[in-house]
Amino acid sequence: METPYDWLTVMTFAGLIVLFLQRSQGEPRDHLWQYLVAAVGCAVTNYIGNEAMKSGEMIMHAGAVALFVATIAFIWRVLQPFN
Repeated sequence: METPYDWLTVMTFAGLIVLFLQRSQGEPRDHLWQYLVAAVGCAVTNYIGNEAMKSGEMIMHAGAVALFVATIAFIWRVLQPFN
């Protein structure tokens, strides 16, 4: 837990865990693969972001931020946490 990417992706993943556990009770409305897509998005964002921190390349930072935004958009649109 050294970079901002570590903190952001771990917090997002923790939110996914809470959402999954909350929705595992009662009637199923999500599929497990949807959570897998979001979790992989967090992992790849973290990897690219950490590599960008090591190398200092701005294009990698932009890619990590874009992937993080896409992951959050996927969670918001597909999993709909506030519905």
